[in-house]
Amino acid sequence: MENKWDHLVKNMPNRLAPSMAKDHPNLPVVKEEGCYYYGVDGKEYLDFTSGIAVTNVGHRHPKVVQAIKDAADGLMHGPSGVIMYESILRLADELADILPGELDCFFFANSGTEAIEGALKLAKYVTKRPYVISFTGCFHGRSLGALSVTTSKSKYRKFMQPSGLTYQVPYANVKECPAGMDPETYVIEKLEKDFASLFSHQVTPEEVACVILEPVLGEGGYVVPPKGWLKKVREICDRHNILLIFDEVQTGFGRTGQWFAAQTFDVTPDIMAIAKGIANGLPLSATVASAELMKQWPLGSHGTTFGGNPIACSVALATLEVMKEEKLLENTRNMGSYAVGQLERIKERHPVIGSIRAVGLMIGIEIIDPVTGGPNGKGLLKILDLALEKGVLFYLCGNHGEVIRMIPPLIVTKEQIDAGLQMFDQALTEYEATLLNPVNN
Repeated sequence: MENKWDHLVKNMPNRLAPSMAKDHPNLPVVKEEGCYYYGVDGKEYLDFTSGIAVTNVGHRHPKVVQAIKDAADGLMHGPSGVIMYESILRLADELADILPGELDCFFFANSGTEAIEGALKLAKYVTKRPYVISFTGCFHGRSLGALSVTTSKSKYRKFMQPSGLTYQVPYANVKECPAGMDPETYVIEKLEKDFASLFSHQVTPEEVACVILEPVLGEGGYVVPPKGWLKKVREICDRHNILLIFDEVQTGFGRTGQWFAAQTFDVTPDIMAIAKGIANGLPLSATVASAELMKQWPLGSHGTTFGGNPIACSVALATLEVMKEEKLLENTRNMGSYAVGQLERIKERHPVIGSIRAVGLMIGIEIIDPVTGGPNGKGLLKILDLALEKGVLFYLCGNHGEVIRMIPPLIVTKEQIDAGLQMFDQALTEYEATLLNPVNN
């Protein structure tokens, strides 16, 4: 007789849109706790995805669970502005204390994509300029406005005809640096040339409202730019009175070892989009700017029904409290450094690993064809499947799906990193054995 789970999984393609439901690996789970998922099969899985960089204080942290219960005793829904409630006001105060510079005024929404839409609208409204510049390889979401600046994969834009009011310049790529030249100097000089060419041939800087980028590429492949490159982006924007937007949806809330990547790289944008780790799994995001900038956006120019939900705001407050109490920024820096050291040792034994790209606990592991050195997305999926069989869950990214994301909860311990990477090491060994014996593959 077909059990409940077999029935649900079999019918999933008919009930859930395949654009989302066919994602990898479709692991049926019944519970989550700390750094672990618990499968329908009764097995424990070490989670190195954090729900894709969301559950930074771990799954179902007791303080987060209690915050949900306590908040639900008071308010379930609050259309912000129609009513006002304590959690949204307290959260704005708490966030203003940890954000860089004068980023102290908030439009709360539900998702990262919504935060990006708000950021783009705000920049265009206050500057009265029509054009936006983004960077090749960045991911900012898949709604039409966000999609107009998303270029991590062309398939996301297929048939969509995203807005023509955007231009792209290349993201920092130190791999292109000629031999004998300093990589940071190379990408900075190239950035100047790329912007000069864009302004000479396609759009004048006086028409550009904003430049938007991820301070570390996320879905585009976990590429970490040199600090000087980001500083040069800031300088170019200042030179032409162009607003700078940081998409910190994935890099925010401790993932890079500071509260935000802006602090890690010592570059403060004019507008920031934040989400994912903000409420440890509940839908919440924010478009952030200075009060001076935000006040130029009058009533009705932007709005939301569910944004800033009172329960989500209460959970965000609990999440911030846990991060401070448990010193998770320090743990992120320490465990990130430790994990990279272990991965570099694993890399020495496995020719399918290309580069290790990391800042804090935002770690990318490039998988290559050991013969050609090219991207190996098919091999990566086999490695992920083998790792999952052993009990550790990773996710993927990169233009060719060639980079493994290692993004564990920020509470992760050295013992958990060792356990997960041991399983990963075994998965690599088994995969490489199939390359040597293709008949048995």
